[in-house]
Amino acid sequence: MLFRRRKPQKLSEKLREALWPRKGPLRPLRYFQKRIVRLTASPHAIAAGFTAGILVSWTPFIGVHIIMAFVLAYVVGGNLVAAALGCLAAGNPLTYPFIWAITWEIGRVILGMDGSTHSNGIDLPALFKRLDLSQLWDPILKPMLIGAVPPAVISGLIVYGITYYGVRGFQARRKAKLLDRARERMTLATESAPSV
Repeated sequence: MLFRRRKPQKLSEKLREALWPRKGPLRPLRYFQKRIVRLTASPHAIAAGFTAGILVSWTPFIGVHIIMAFVLAYVVGGNLVAAALGCLAAGNPLTYPFIWAITWEIGRVILGMDGSTHSNGIDLPALFKRLDLSQLWDPILKPMLIGAVPPAVISGLIVYGITYYGVRGFQARRKAKLLDRARERMTLATESAPSV
C-alpha cells in the first residue's frame, strides 16, 4: 500500500485520534470554509448556492436534498458545487435528528396541533413497508414541511449574508495580493532589462 504507516497504530492511539484528532477538531471546519471561499464564481453565486443547500436541508426529503439544492441553486443563479457543500454542511447524520425535532415542533405549533391528537401512536416501520404516505402526511410530513419554513428563512438570510461578505472579502484580498505580485514582477523585469 502506498501511504501505509511503517509502524501500525496501537488501539489506544486509534481511539485517541478518533476522539481528539492530532490536528485539532476544528481542522475539518477550516478546510470546509476554505473550500467554499476558494470557489471560482461571483460572491452572489457562491452565497446563493451554499444557501440553497442549507435551505433544502431543513426539509424532510432526505434522498433528494442535493437534487433539490441543484434545482434551487440553478433557479437563483447559484453555484452548484456550493449547493452540494451547503447540503453536506447542514444535512448530515449529526444534524438530522435536531432538524427533524425542531421542524416537527415548530410545525405542530403553527398548525395548532396538540399532543393528544395522535395519542394512539404511529407505526413507522409498517407505514414505510407498505409505502403508505397518505397516513404519514398528516402526523409527520405536513408539520415538518410547514415547520421547516421559519428556520430555513432565518438561517438562509444569515448564511447568505455571512457567505457573501466572506467570499467578497476573500476575493478582494486575493485580487490585491495577485496585483502586488504582478507589480513586483514588472518592476524586476524592467530593472533587469538591458538599457539600449
